[in-house]
Amino acid sequence: MAQLRQDYQQFVALNTEILVVGPEDAASFQHYWRQEALPFIGLPDPHQVVLKLYGQEVKLLKLGRLPALMLIDRSGRIRFAHYGHSMADIPSNQEILSLIEP
Repeated sequence: MAQLRQDYQQFVALNTEILVVGPEDAASFQHYWRQEALPFIGLPDPHQVVLKLYGQEVKLLKLGRLPALMLIDRSGRIRFAHYGHSMADIPSNQEILSLIEP
């Protein structure tokens, strides 16, 4: 999430909002967001409702959710999806920004 925080203003300049979904409960999420001063939206998903809707995988041997990144337009249509195989398998901000830029 530090990567997203670093370039957040570039996403905002492209009229794009970042929403991070995580497995923690609301209190834990709120504490983390305040502690890290994250400028984007965090959505707690302790019952894995969003995870199931978007097909994010859970691997017990990988200690939980595998990373998933999606670009969803204003109508709710997925324009890009990346499902990572490990926590290191996350597209760079520049890759994502290049998909958004006109």
